Amino acid sequence: YDDVQYDKNGWRNRNRIKTQNGITWITIPVHGSINSKISEIKIDNTQNWQRKHINAIRINYCKSPYFDEYWPIFSDIFNKKWEKLIDLQIVLIKKINKILGINRKIKFSSKLNISGNRIDRLINICKYFDANIFYEGATGKNYIDEKKFNDVGIKIKFQDYKHPRYHQLYGDFVSHLSIIDLIFNEGPNSLNILISNIK
Repeated sequence: YDDVQYDKNGWRNRNRIKTQNGITWITIPVHGSINSKISEIKIDNTQNWQRKHINAIRINYCKSPYFDEYWPIFSDIFNKKWEKLIDLQIVLIKKINKILGINRKIKFSSKLNISGNRIDRLINICKYFDANIFYEGATGKNYIDEKKFNDVGIKIKFQDYKHPRYHQLYGDFVSHLSIIDLIFNEGPNSLNILISNIK
């Protein structure tokens, strides 16, 4: 969904990792106007964010069981120069999918030529892909009109996410971290852990 307004305070350019001293944020600096689309957001490469992130990840995860196996993949990505945030995001998504064993095509809403207001456009995208289920975050209950979806034969499933527990470094388990925390600690078992609470 790359042609909608960028959420400045969202998770698109930042995430959390676990350190010996607690949780820390890693943020990719970006610039763009308040009305910029996700696909238009550029990375602010005047800041030395890459070295900072590489060092933070390496220092805090080098003792995790699967660090040596997966670190070269992430290190290679972070060592490249990126102009647009979305280009970095897509490469990370594809690499993480490969690590997890998820094989799915990625489509961009900007390439679909689908119009409509906020809700109608979502319905039209579902129709484009012959989808009969629309999976939405729990907060979608605040603005999604279920009846409009149901009237065209599309069922909405609102997310009821229950965070799984897994082995971590540095004391008590902490939820809602970057997926690299899971991958470095659990390796090939990561996908099984992610889907363990799905009914």
